[in-house]
This record gives sequence, C-alpha cells and structure tokens, in this order.
Amino acid sequence: MSRPKLSVTVITLNEEKEIGDCLDSAAWADEIVVVDSGSSDRTVEIAGKYTDKVFSYAWTGYAAQKNRALELATHPWVLSLDADERVSPELRGEIEQILESPRHADGYRIPRKNFFLGRWIRHGGWHPDYVLRFFKREAGRFGERKVHESVTIRGEIGTLRSPLAHYTYRSLEDYFRRMDRYSTLAAEEMFEAGKRANLLDLFLRPPATFLKMVVLRQGFRDGGDGLLLGRLYSTYTFAKYAKLYKMGRYGKDHR
Repeated sequence: MSRPKLSVTVITLNEEKEIGDCLDSAAWADEIVVVDSGSSDRTVEIAGKYTDKVFSYAWTGYAAQKNRALELATHPWVLSLDADERVSPELRGEIEQILESPRHADGYRIPRKNFFLGRWIRHGGWHPDYVLRFFKREAGRFGERKVHESVTIRGEIGTLRSPLAHYTYRSLEDYFRRMDRYSTLAAEEMFEAGKRANLLDLFLRPPATFLKMVVLRQGFRDGGDGLLLGRLYSTYTFAKYAKLYKMGRYGKDHR
C-alpha cells in the first residue's frame, strides 16, 4: 500500500528573497500550493519554478489566507510553512516515516529553530518554539485571529523531534516594519475582544516583557543578541498597548 500524499502550503506577499529557499526545502512533497496576495516582486515567478499551483487572492488576513491554501490543497496531509521557514532533512525524514506508518496522530507539533540576524537563538523563550504545522487536512484549520494564528486540531496531537528552521528578522529594519504591523493587529484584536489599556499597562508591561525574556527565560545566555531581543520585544509590547490605549480613548480607527 502506498503512503498517503502530502501537500505543502505557503502564503506569500513580496517574498522573493525567501520563497526559493523555502520551496526548495519542500520540493520533495507530493504537492506545493502557494497563495499569493498581490506580490509586486518576483515571488510568483520564483514559486512557479517549483509548482504550477500558484494562486492569487486579495489579502483577507493571515488565518483566512492559510485556510484558503488548505482548501486548495488536494492531499490528505498538509505541512503549512511560512516563506521564511525551511524543512530540515531530519524533519523530512520524520514526516515521511509518519506517513508510512499505519498508526499516527491527527496533527503534530514541530520544534522551530529561530534565527535572529542569522544567529540561532537558544533562550529567551525562543527554543524550543513548538508550532502545529503538520496535520491531516480534514482535521485542522487555522483559528480566525488577526495575528499569531495557529492550527486547531480535531483529534490527537503528537510532537516531532526534528526542527523546522525559521529565519525571522533578517535585519532591524525588518523587525521594526513587522512590529508596527503586528502590534496594530494585536491591539485591534484585543480591542474587539473588549480589552482596554491604562497608563500602568504602558509603564509596567514593557519592562516586564524584558525581564521575562532576559532573566526568567535566560535570554542573557545568548549574549548581546539576547539582550537586544528583550529590548525589541519590550518595544513591541509598548507599541501594542499604546495603540490599544489610544483606541480606548478615541475609537478603533485611532491607533
């Protein structure tokens, strides 16, 4: 009996610097589905070298785009990737072993190796960073969140040992650009859930974030990069609660 087939899904927007390496690491899959949301660079061209299933849809949000990719996939198992992620040879072997096994869970968490400015960060809560990305297509769906979307599985969840490499934040400019977008989405999500911020949130939460990452989660063991990450994430926390505070005073359109 042949093993069940695997679809790899990726959503993109102007990812010409990342998409080639991402899809190259997943070229062994039975199918690759790319959902692009209007890239103005060479993303679609590069993706077309790996698959003829490159679709273009207007942006409707992270979770909605990823769920659309799931709907376009045709095989019973799915590995959902971001453009800045890479499947390690060890992870490929473990996934193929599960597909060939008669007994398996309905979805699997994968440990990510997160790289910051090209360096693997081992502390500060960055490792192991488990994400549920490999699952039976009919059993999983991304929850409708504005940011930090995750898969909900109907059934049993297992955990893999082999890593998924994540090359996030290639530069400080990249971090600040994404921080502005993510903090806005997070603030909107909290506001819509009925949460509000006060001045204590603005003054206490950012240093708490720094202490949590650098001291409690031992980010200091990553040296200067660990301290820098703690400071950057405390800035993100401030931006998120500042936007939520402003929404609470002036309405959602003021962020």
